[in-house]
Amino acid sequence: MSSIYYYHQIAFGRVAMAAKPSVFRADHPLPPDLSADRSIYRRGGDGGPSSASRRRDLVFVVNPRGANGRTVKEWKKLLPYLRSRLGAHCNICESLTSGPSHAIDITREAIREGADAVVAVGGDGTLHEVVNGFFWDGKPVANPEGELMHSTALGLIPLGTGSDFARTFGWKNDPHEAVERLAKGLRSRVDVGVISGESGGSHYFINVADIHLSAKAGYYASNYKRFGNLCYVLGSLQAFMGHRNEDLRIRINEGEWKVYSQVTALCIGNAKYFGGGMMITPNADPCSGNFEVVILQDFKWYDFILKLHRLYMGTHLSVKNVSSRSVHSIEVEDLSGRGSIYIQSDGEHLGFLPRKICILPSAIEMIC
Repeated sequence: MSSIYYYHQIAFGRVAMAAKPSVFRADHPLPPDLSADRSIYRRGGDGGPSSASRRRDLVFVVNPRGANGRTVKEWKKLLPYLRSRLGAHCNICESLTSGPSHAIDITREAIREGADAVVAVGGDGTLHEVVNGFFWDGKPVANPEGELMHSTALGLIPLGTGSDFARTFGWKNDPHEAVERLAKGLRSRVDVGVISGESGGSHYFINVADIHLSAKAGYYASNYKRFGNLCYVLGSLQAFMGHRNEDLRIRINEGEWKVYSQVTALCIGNAKYFGGGMMITPNADPCSGNFEVVILQDFKWYDFILKLHRLYMGTHLSVKNVSSRSVHSIEVEDLSGRGSIYIQSDGEHLGFLPRKICILPSAIEMIC
């Protein structure tokens, strides 16, 4: 039976939700042209055009299963402070996800209804889905009313195990600080990466995409999330079993194809951190218009043990067999032909090579 979700208004103000909540099926993508009777927001006291004094519509996307249920517990504790800080000027709408990809549907609907911001509450997995909700069929999702000088912003409240993406901005895992950022409402445009494969579909990421050993470790780490950030260590240990470095065929910035021998891991950073705090792409900047690509070649299991501290500190670029460069696009193919080289983005397993990864400069406004 298809799951359903509801938007809940949790702050009381002049602008109210529709009397009957919208209901959508989460296992079917939302069509581009949503009809008016499915509206979840009403702007202005009479439902008319927005004005300079209109209240801000903020949609908070919460994964109740995040961090083994800790995310929703912390969220409930945060609600009184959030209401007191934002409730006077904002319509605060809570939406609990019911399963994988649900946050994508919620985000698309909120943008089409003209929300001021969609706020990911939790870790990088929830943020990843919300970012993908900003796009549809290879294009940005837009409010069909097309309000001038208004676009839906992305917000983040790191909860549970926290967020590697937040570390790039120097944000602490402090939800009260995050609420203050939302209250100020300062916006900055950030880049987004887009990944395409032979199937023709597009997938988006905001933090780090990675290939081979690190992606395989991330895949296995998902089985150990109950152990918190230790899951990355356990996933890495499992990934090392039977691991072999592979030759990859790579093309950078639409240039010539080149073979990179004995690749252990390849990381494409829009931001700096992944894997629970490793500064894998230390020169990455999500506002630069470029990725930082870091390639590790011919690493043995003991190299990671001996150099793990350098990966966390971001000082590994001077290590032998580590290379780095700034790119705006990269294509990667598996020369072995086995189709067994993993790729993930923002910690989410995407499948296997080949893939093409491109930067979308200034793709989303983010509340910073």
